[in-house]
Amino acid sequence: MTARPTTPPPASTGPKPGYARVVTAPRLDLDALLADPATRIIVCCGSGGVGKTTTAAALGLRAAEQHGRRTVVLTIDPARRLAQSMGLTELDNTPRQVKGIDTEAAGGELHAMMLDMKRTFDEVVQAHTTPQRAAEIFANPFYQAMSSTFSGTQEYMAMEKLGQLRATDEWDLIVVDTPPSRSALDFLDAPARLSRFLDGRMLRMLLAPARGGRSMFSLVTASFGLFSKAVQKILGAQLLTDLSGFVAALDSMFGGFRQRADETYRILQDPQTAFLLVAAPERDAVREAAYFAERLVAERMPLAGLVLNRVHRSALPSLSAESGEAAAARLDAAGDQQ
Repeated sequence: MTARPTTPPPASTGPKPGYARVVTAPRLDLDALLADPATRIIVCCGSGGVGKTTTAAALGLRAAEQHGRRTVVLTIDPARRLAQSMGLTELDNTPRQVKGIDTEAAGGELHAMMLDMKRTFDEVVQAHTTPQRAAEIFANPFYQAMSSTFSGTQEYMAMEKLGQLRATDEWDLIVVDTPPSRSALDFLDAPARLSRFLDGRMLRMLLAPARGGRSMFSLVTASFGLFSKAVQKILGAQLLTDLSGFVAALDSMFGGFRQRADETYRILQDPQTAFLLVAAPERDAVREAAYFAERLVAERMPLAGLVLNRVHRSALPSLSAESGEAAAARLDAAGDQQ
């Protein structure tokens, strides 16, 4: 496990010409990270199949048992591996306490939950509009589709859920288990993509009649009529009607969506958050981790370090690679002779 590289020594103390400089990265002290009360959020990122979910579960368990922290582990990955890791039969959108762990000495607690995209969207609507308007939104076919299956909704709702957990100030530590690396990048991109959607030309056209009333509608009738006919050919008349009703119903909430997404994004950039890259000692996994690390640095996200999972210690640390290969070749040869 390594953290960010140390600063190279001054030129005057550097190696002599013809020799390569070896920079050793400092060891990542996970216990210090978990025990630090200033660490409030840990985001585990990485490609699929490297043990990211079990790493997140282990971090949560360690924080609760050894450091007495009230911890919740949130998985965004729709697979149910987190529940299996913690011995639970199921997880849902509400934190469930993990029983049977040793927290008597430290006094911590461990909870786990799995993002329910539609339920989170429903909660947002209920919290930021009237019951009558919420009922209209829930009945809209476009909302029903968007809240369940639309690409990008999961990542944005993950931002909403993380913001909700952080806003309650109920948790000492929130551990986030993200989907595989490229989807985790979508998690970071969710606020920007939402802003582009809310500021898009099509959305403004759909909102213009609803916001302006009859007088506004009379001014845009010609242009909107041409626009709607063109869109109907692509989407169909009923879908356009559903979309217009959905946009009009959510109009009063759009500013809140953008504001909360931006606030959560700033939380991810805050020193209270630590990103941990999880990788296996395999070329593709390490390449994915390097790609994600570059993105985190570019976005000014606090990268705490790399967890290199599935590394086995050798019983013969002094054995060189050449000697090992030669011994393996001799064993193969001996097996062929039998």
